[in-house]
Amino acid sequence: MTTGTVDGSVINRPDRPVVSTRREFAVVAALLAVPVAVLTSGSGDLTLVTLWGLVNPGSLSSPRVVNAYPLWAFLADQLRPFGSLPASIRAWPLAIGFHLLATASAAGGVTTGREDRRVTGGLLVLAATAAFWVAAGVAGRVGVGTMAGWLRVLPVGTAATLGVAVGLYGHDLVSAFTFDRE
Repeated sequence: MTTGTVDGSVINRPDRPVVSTRREFAVVAALLAVPVAVLTSGSGDLTLVTLWGLVNPGSLSSPRVVNAYPLWAFLADQLRPFGSLPASIRAWPLAIGFHLLATASAAGGVTTGREDRRVTGGLLVLAATAAFWVAAGVAGRVGVGTMAGWLRVLPVGTAATLGVAVGLYGHDLVSAFTFDRE
């Protein structure tokens, strides 16, 4: 049962959880494995832009050895300083950070019974925004700003993260901006 005070009155909401449930935590944690974007090519090759780096699982028609390029190696291999990299690449570590903070927030709700679900939902929205920025940057570089680039990059991480934020924490996000006095 959820209880809270608004102007001294007690609000009982038995239908809404106070903290994240184990299932909600599992869903939020699973987002760490969802690719930020899936990049397709005309030859059938896929490249997964994950929170942790780039993964090429091979062609759809002929699988081969999976190639991975971790984010930390990608950033270390850059010849330019971090501040001079494109904004979409600089947003990549932010996407990781927001996802990890949202996962930690939900884990805190499950393990300690203390969580502000508005914070967890808000962090997921920020994670989705940063993930979209990364996907948009990839699309811009692949198609050099043309529509063809946008059609080759699927922002699955943004869609999944926003879906979780709205589906599991939507009411909490709305209540952050309204005074619901039932």
